[in-house]
Amino acid sequence: MNKFIFLRNKRGQVTIFIIIAILLILAVLLLYFLGFGPEIIAPSDETNPQMFIKNCLEDKLTDTIRAVSLRGGSVNPERYFNYNDIPIGYLCYTNEYEQRCVEQIPLLRAHIQEEIENEIQEDVIVCFNSLKESYESRNYEVQLNSGRTVVEILPNRIITRLNYVLTLKKGQTDRYDSFTIPLSNNLYELIVISQDIIEEEILDGNSNVISLMFLNQGFEIEKNLRDDGTKIYIISEMDTENKFQFASRSLVIPPGY
Repeated sequence: MNKFIFLRNKRGQVTIFIIIAILLILAVLLLYFLGFGPEIIAPSDETNPQMFIKNCLEDKLTDTIRAVSLRGGSVNPERYFNYNDIPIGYLCYTNEYEQRCVEQIPLLRAHIQEEIENEIQEDVIVCFNSLKESYESRNYEVQLNSGRTVVEILPNRIITRLNYVLTLKKGQTDRYDSFTIPLSNNLYELIVISQDIIEEEILDGNSNVISLMFLNQGFEIEKNLRDDGTKIYIISEMDTENKFQFASRSLVIPPGY
C-alpha cells in the first residue's frame, strides 16, 4: 500500500514538472512573438561609412540622372527647345531649311557621365565632410583624402565611384579606399536607342520609330513634330518610369511649300 502511494506521488510530481516546463516554454514563445525577444541590430550608417555616403548621395544622384535624361543629356543645354516648360537639348540640329542636321554631342554617353559628375560634386564634398564630423564627434581620429568622382553608365545600371580614402582610428585602425553607389537604371539602353535615331536624322532627316521599337522590345518611342520643324523624341521603358528625351531639327521644309 505504501509502495502504491509512493509511486502515485512520484508520478504526480513528474506531471507537475512537465506542466511547469510547458508553461515556461509557452511564456518564452509569447515574449518572443510580442517583441521582447533578443533584438537583432543591423549595421547603421553611423557605423558603416559606405552606407552613410550612399544614403547621403542617392537622392541627389537619382534627381540628377532624371534631370539630365529629360533635357537631352545636359543639365543646362546650350541649344534647346522649350517643351512642356522643360529645356530639351538638341542632339542633332541645323537652323537651315532643306539641310540635314549636324550631331551636337558625338560622345553622348561620356558627356552625360561628365554632366552627372559635375552636378553632384558639391554634394559629394558636403557628404564626406559630414561623415568626417560624425566620426570625430564620437572621438575617432579621422583622416580623409579626397579623390575623383567617376560615374559609369553601364547596361542596366549606373555605378558611381568616389575615390576618397578614409582612415578611422579608435583602438584599431580601419581604412576605406573607395566608395561605390550602384543604381539600377537603363539609361545606357536609352542612349543607344537615341544614337540610332540621331543616325537616321543625319542620313534621312527623319527616323522610323516603328522599326526602332520593333528592334528594341520593351521600349516606346514617341515623336512629336513642332511648328518650326523641330522633332521631340521621347524614349520610355514600358516597365518603369525611366525615359530619355531630346530634340532634333533636320531637313525642314520651308513655310509655304
